[in-house]
Amino acid sequence: MQNPPTFVLVHGAFANSFSFAPLQAELALLGHRSAAVDLPGHGFGATYPAAYQTPQDLDALAAEPGAIKGVTLADNVAHVIEVLERAKRNGPTILVAHSRGGATVTAVANARPDLIDRLVYVSAWCPVDLDVNDYYAEPEMADVDAGALALALVGNPAELGLLRVNFRTADPAALAGFRQAFAADLTDDEFRTFLNTFQPDENLDVGTSADRAQAATWGRVPRTYVRLAADTSLPPAVQDRMIREADALTPDNPFDVRTLEGSHLRWLVRPKPAAELLAGLAAL
Repeated sequence: MQNPPTFVLVHGAFANSFSFAPLQAELALLGHRSAAVDLPGHGFGATYPAAYQTPQDLDALAAEPGAIKGVTLADNVAHVIEVLERAKRNGPTILVAHSRGGATVTAVANARPDLIDRLVYVSAWCPVDLDVNDYYAEPEMADVDAGALALALVGNPAELGLLRVNFRTADPAALAGFRQAFAADLTDDEFRTFLNTFQPDENLDVGTSADRAQAATWGRVPRTYVRLAADTSLPPAVQDRMIREADALTPDNPFDVRTLEGSHLRWLVRPKPAAELLAGLAAL
């Protein structure tokens, strides 16, 4: 009898494995094994400068080096492949990505489709016709407001070699922007709790055209796209566009498309519906 699959969970920008804890608890209660990944420079590998603590010293924070400087998409891919190689010894693997984590798992599937039994994108980047950054100039992203991150940006990314955002800001405009982008349907306490799981630094590399989905490798892996119906940071219109592009690339292996209600973060804060959906995929 084949062992049940292991869900390997890959986080998005400024996030880490900690954000998956509620989802993992629900999966465990449904009888499923999971492993949440910290990409390089994330989790306990992240930098939290003393200047980030209260009282904050924003001038010092703007100049403080960060461990994530120089981390590339290739580094992320190598790390996830190592995790998959270990997980695969125990049976099938289901690789799940959220948000920016989709760029990583797409490149992983390009390189090692043999390690993945199913790919699951949860409102995650699946670059096919364009590079990730280029989608931001497309009509489907026209209503996305990047102003909140800009208001809380600390330091010069070109000088720091990373993106640094002050998620501990007290600026009401920045906080309102974060709330609208990520968690408009959560309570104030839920929103602030999740915000405190974010780390200040993220790397600059989201890949090139070589990291887009490739039909001969990525295209062989069964895949599911879980749309988040009220996502305002990766809107349904761009989610649907990537699904269409992927299906056109490999029409014999189209996305299995599901939908969850809620914002970009709701499924992680109130994870029971998502866990039940994932558990159902384990039986496919």
